[in-house]
Amino acid sequence: MNITIFSGFTDVIVEVVFALVPLVIFFLIAQFTFLHLPLKKVTDIIKGIVLAFIGLTLFLQGVHVGFEPAGTMMGEVLGSKNARWVLVPIGFLLGFVATIAEPAIRILNHEVDKVSGGYIPKKVLLYTLCIGVGLSIALAMLRLLIGIPIIWLILPGYAIALTMMHFTSPTFTSVAFDAGGVATGPMTVTFIMAVALGVGEVLPDRDPMTDSFGMIALVALAPIISVLTLGLLYAWKEKRDD
Repeated sequence: MNITIFSGFTDVIVEVVFALVPLVIFFLIAQFTFLHLPLKKVTDIIKGIVLAFIGLTLFLQGVHVGFEPAGTMMGEVLGSKNARWVLVPIGFLLGFVATIAEPAIRILNHEVDKVSGGYIPKKVLLYTLCIGVGLSIALAMLRLLIGIPIIWLILPGYAIALTMMHFTSPTFTSVAFDAGGVATGPMTVTFIMAVALGVGEVLPDRDPMTDSFGMIALVALAPIISVLTLGLLYAWKEKRDD
């Protein structure tokens, strides 16, 4: 496998610049209109933006030159095995680990723990999201093996999520739909998608363009259902204690 460490580095820098510049402009407008933060605070924020730029650039470059080719090769090797059922538990494990490594998940857990005053602990929310994403990747691998149309999974999934909303507190509903967005971050999209494409390329009677895609839609749906389930468990526990 031939890997050039800084291949496409310029494109990554441009992507990060386009991602951060609108935020910087918005902050500057807010600073000069109504925030009026002291100079020391503004300096600290600028330092944080610079560190975020460096960190995001190096992180995304590492993902593109490392995780993407590694994921594709893993998918091709696993898909060519005779015991293809092993893709299901391996998919769960990969989804679980990728969610732990997802930076946006860490930020969400920290903010939820801070805002809720520890009512929703970081570890509980983290493992809830990891299990949900892991199950969704396992289901996506099963879909690859059997050939289930993606619409058969997405529509019932959102119907279940919308039904569960009526029995869950607004706190968990808000966190659930935010979790669905942050779970589809660079780690999950690049690595897990690469694995799925690798599997789809070697499986007979499978088209990578149609059978491998749709996994991210399942990943976005899984945290919603898992967090809403956690909310139902919290509600049941509080009702039992009362």
